[in-house]
Amino acid sequence: MQYVYIIVLGLHVLAGVFWAGTTIAVARDPEIRIERFFRPQMGAAGMVFVTGILLWYFFHEGVFGSMEKVLALGIVTALIAAGVQGALVGSASRQLAGANAVMQTQLRAKMTRGERIAGGLLVVTVLCMAVARMF
Repeated sequence: MQYVYIIVLGLHVLAGVFWAGTTIAVARDPEIRIERFFRPQMGAAGMVFVTGILLWYFFHEGVFGSMEKVLALGIVTALIAAGVQGALVGSASRQLAGANAVMQTQLRAKMTRGERIAGGLLVVTVLCMAVARMF
């Protein structure tokens, strides 16, 4: 059973690092074609949530102490980050294909804003996950 824990935790960390890392990277440079990263980011977010649910079940079921409260804050900020990316980046990237140059500039600004907001939220998420054991 210990192998299952190791695999689930490894997938959770790898997907989370990819999601947070690409979000922060593309948020810093508006010249990066954000639409290329949107689907892989959402796939990684899905993997993070599925593996996170499993980890909660394995290690935190039936308990809601201070550590779980910090983890819950991280979960909430991750959910908001995924929602922001879906609402701002996803909607803008779908409109990008048939847009003229002026509209493309506005849509890219919207996507960059969404990635910046999500990046800040994911920084909070990562901090919560990193320090939860201290509580």
